Amino acid sequence: MGRSEHEPEPEKGGPSTFSPSAELPPLSAHDLGDLRRLGEQWQVSAAVRALPVDPQADGFRSSGGATGAAVLFRPDGAGQLTATAAAERRDTPEGRAAGRLRRLLLGRPLASASTLRERMPKLIALPVLASDLLSSVAYGPEAMLAVLVLAGSGALGLSLPIAAALVLLMLAVGISYRQTVHAYPHGAGSYLVASDSLGPRAGLTAAAGLVLDYVLTVAVSVSAGVAAITSALPSLAPFSVPMALGVIGLLLTGNLRGIRVAGNLFAAPTYLFLAAIVGLIAVGLAHAAARGFSVVAPPPTAAAEGLGLLVVMRAFASGATSMTGIEAVSNAVPVFRPVEWRNARTVLTWMVGILIFLFTGLTLLFHFNGLVPRSDETLLSQLAHVTFPHGPWYAIIQATTALVLLLAANTAFNDLPRLLYFMARDSYVPRRFLHIGDRLALSNGLILLAVAAAVILVAFGGRTHSLIPLYAVGVFLAFTLSQTGMINHWRRQRGPGWRRRAVTNGVGAALSAVVLLTAAVTKFVEGAWVVVLAVPVLIYLCLRVRRHYDRVRHALSLHPTTTGEPAGAGTIGERTPAVVPQQVRHLFVVPVARLNQATMRTLAYVGSLGQPALALHISPEEGEADRFRAQWATWGDHIPLETIQSPHRVIIQPLAEYVSALRLSRPDLTFTVVVPDVVVDHPWQRLLHYRTEQRLRRTLRRHPGIIVANVPTHLCL
Repeated sequence: MGRSEHEPEPEKGGPSTFSPSAELPPLSAHDLGDLRRLGEQWQVSAAVRALPVDPQADGFRSSGGATGAAVLFRPDGAGQLTATAAAERRDTPEGRAAGRLRRLLLGRPLASASTLRERMPKLIALPVLASDLLSSVAYGPEAMLAVLVLAGSGALGLSLPIAAALVLLMLAVGISYRQTVHAYPHGAGSYLVASDSLGPRAGLTAAAGLVLDYVLTVAVSVSAGVAAITSALPSLAPFSVPMALGVIGLLLTGNLRGIRVAGNLFAAPTYLFLAAIVGLIAVGLAHAAARGFSVVAPPPTAAAEGLGLLVVMRAFASGATSMTGIEAVSNAVPVFRPVEWRNARTVLTWMVGILIFLFTGLTLLFHFNGLVPRSDETLLSQLAHVTFPHGPWYAIIQATTALVLLLAANTAFNDLPRLLYFMARDSYVPRRFLHIGDRLALSNGLILLAVAAAVILVAFGGRTHSLIPLYAVGVFLAFTLSQTGMINHWRRQRGPGWRRRAVTNGVGAALSAVVLLTAAVTKFVEGAWVVVLAVPVLIYLCLRVRRHYDRVRHALSLHPTTTGEPAGAGTIGERTPAVVPQQVRHLFVVPVARLNQATMRTLAYVGSLGQPALALHISPEEGEADRFRAQWATWGDHIPLETIQSPHRVIIQPLAEYVSALRLSRPDLTFTVVVPDVVVDHPWQRLLHYRTEQRLRRTLRRHPGIIVANVPTHLCL
């Protein structure tokens, strides 16, 4: 894993940094040109810019009394303010209570400027990102031997050459991801490599495989950890599902508190597991050396099937589950302290080295001690019993194994939200996954992962061992595409040593493809069909999301303007919405139920605008309509009134249809429906009032050219 001397090139496409500003991307040069031309056509009077208030008056203070008032905004220059914590605080009793609970669970919000301080040093990033990978050695070698023993105990001798091939695969994939981190230093791993080098659909295929892998990682790891606990304490077995959901909730809460806090919380258990397994291997090898590395004959086992190439390939594919999580670093480069890509490569090198040591050491010890898989006890437990027949060490190894299996899910909590972030940046998943939460964590991605894993756990009753065959298909699909993409990357770049790098990636891609095809074919009936079916479904959904965002982008783009078009009649579909003020022609519509203070305030507001206005009253019968018109005349008939009789006492729909009909008759007008709105103090009081504004807004949402606004009247009861 040689170190490259040149700095990585900026990746192509989209912003090159992991930033809170990703939700608000800059305009392109083309859009800026359109914006400039549009601005040149604007015509507004001087009164628009003659503000009756000072927008930076003393920073604005909250209405907390003379002593309790707090500064809400801090002036930073002409036209620039920064919101203080007081401005972000909710102003209702329910909101303040929710805010206190949120601070208790997650801590105080962190400013965007704290991003760098929240990143992880290498010694914290190693256990956080390696927990999934290192925990895989607890079941990877056993999965390999479980296939070989089907051909009889004599076939177990093939475990060493198969393990050697797996070590070669680990080296090839590890070197490939080191190169990926260097070439794409801003994260996204397999998704970005495949998208950039093989095309968007290949990138989505890799992403779909990783999404499935991360969700399964959480469900299976937590389930396995809880199973280890209930094996030691059988009385807790009926509570397996609630315990598993509690662990997921703990992982979610820890990660919502931020990268640094989660790292500090979850690092120690991984180091304890690492120390325990290294100690187990060291003592076990010492015992083997004391007897001259002689091999204990395994117990005779009858062959259930003949030893052939298919069995060997299945064993190779099953043992490859020891590598799940090796891609974690390439997806999480932004969580490292500067220089991010260099620190990420260092941690990745440590991870691969530790994985090879643990995998090789455990496989050798299983071979030397003649251990075979059993249904009632794991191989790791058998080895610990043989190595430490007395003392507390067996219990320590079992406890740390259970703990690291529980926390192996934390790798997915670190990586999936970042993968979704980059996919959202490319408009393949909802943009809400770009949002960075109070503690600088990708909260929406974390919550989605927790919910998806919880659903799987509940659906399978906490017994998710049947999902393990799905691992290899998803993760090695991503491995294969990533390394194939890196071959194309080097062919395009053709820098110094590109052939050597391409060959390395080619070997990794070939071996990964072998694992992928073997797992997909041999484990298809066992459940791999789910991944084979789910991947194209996810790709289809992502493409639908992208198509929607492309249509929205086209519809909202600045260039299709017809600013010289005069206002006039015509069908709505033929007209371009006005984007300069001199094109806008108004008609204000005020729904009026009764003449009271709220109605008068709304009518006064509309009348002050100096634009045409129309009042509407929906009446259940003719007598009430006549009475209301008489009341209106008493007021002075300052605004034209139209009454509509609704024989079946329906209010919202006739009102909406009437406004829509007006809009169809004059599509050049912008209709603003201004609704009187009574605002009460307590939530239960809302049940006592019609929510006309909200109901009308929902009904008119599908009608173009109609705006719904409200004039609130606040009641203090």
